[in-house]
Amino acid sequence: MSSIRQVSSRVVYENPWILVREDEIERPDGSRGIYGVVDRPDFALVIPMQDDGFVLVEEYRYPIGRRAWNFPQGSRPNRADGDPEELAREELVQETGLRAGTMRHIGFLHSSQGSSTQGFNVFVATDLKQGPHEREPEEQDMRQGFFSRAQFREMVLRGQITDDSSVAAYTLLTLRGL
Repeated sequence: MSSIRQVSSRVVYENPWILVREDEIERPDGSRGIYGVVDRPDFALVIPMQDDGFVLVEEYRYPIGRRAWNFPQGSRPNRADGDPEELAREELVQETGLRAGTMRHIGFLHSSQGSSTQGFNVFVATDLKQGPHEREPEEQDMRQGFFSRAQFREMVLRGQITDDSSVAAYTLLTLRGL
């Protein structure tokens, strides 16, 4: 099995959410090169499921310059680590106000394995009870809505849902027969 070996590494940018590094690497044939790597903590994505549909959130996404629908998701502040289910429950409450009676882990996926260390745990939340949300300042324009499975699929096909993590999580849900 061939692998790439890290020769050196340097941080080129860092803030509370992201660290970007440039690694000098050596390939199996001995040639050298560089890799740009984005270090971000793993996040939790929650599929709030009820009545054969889902609760989605929509907010303005600065990097793509538009509002977008997706499943509730997020990571801990300051690139901290922690229990994935606890994070999933926190994100669900924070973004939607929903409290899950049952939280089921259905898998782990990587977001952008060619350039980032970040992955995400996918949870299905059921037995939902509505309460007040606890949104962060960056989420002040967030809204939520309920969509049937058919509506979700149609929104993906029409380009209204373009979040790769949400589409991958839905695929995982479908593959699990849920």
